Amino acid sequence: MTEFINNLLPNVSGIWDIVWESLGETLYMVGISGVIAGVLGVILGVILLITDENGLMPHHFLYNTLDKLVNTFRSLPFIILLTLIYPITRLIVGTAIGTTAALVPLVVSTVPFYARQIQNALLEVDPGVVEAAQAMGTSNLDIIFRVYLKEGLASIIRVSAVTIINLIGLTAMAGAVGAGGLGNLAITRGYNRFQTDVIFVATILILIIVFISQAIGNALVKKVSH
Repeated sequence: MTEFINNLLPNVSGIWDIVWESLGETLYMVGISGVIAGVLGVILGVILLITDENGLMPHHFLYNTLDKLVNTFRSLPFIILLTLIYPITRLIVGTAIGTTAALVPLVVSTVPFYARQIQNALLEVDPGVVEAAQAMGTSNLDIIFRVYLKEGLASIIRVSAVTIINLIGLTAMAGAVGAGGLGNLAITRGYNRFQTDVIFVATILILIIVFISQAIGNALVKKVSH
């Protein structure tokens, strides 16, 4: 079996340690940036929700400012964003190259995307439930946590799964500029050295992460929906 794998993946067979290291770097980038962007995205999404003209606390200037910023950063291609915030990345991390440095642009790119997803997910909450809570004298803070976030939990999980999958794709893209991970492995070892089997293995591992993330998301949605 080992001989078969070595013949099938001649270039990969000698660098399995690098493959697993790259996998760990991808999981590190997805995990850390996912948590940070998740927290910031929920906060920003809720602010967009409640400051809208039909929200709990309408604020025209704040909503329009945040709305335009979200639309702007969502529209920027990730490669261009990497270049634009290079000085900020260097200021925060001390370098603009490497796995840890990639966390900054990953978070900056993911937060606007996730915030918009959260806003749309919470808009699906039945307005009648919100109105009933207001009629009972429930505070805005309680409505946010006990109505919007609680009633919209299934939708939040769905958009979170979509965001994680999007983030996995961004880490692969970040690898093209020296951020490490499976994307970097596919480019530097696979593409640049014409080692097709390395590209194949890196792609399969990325797909496995995507499928697992989606499966976990589907399981959680099913659990909270019953």
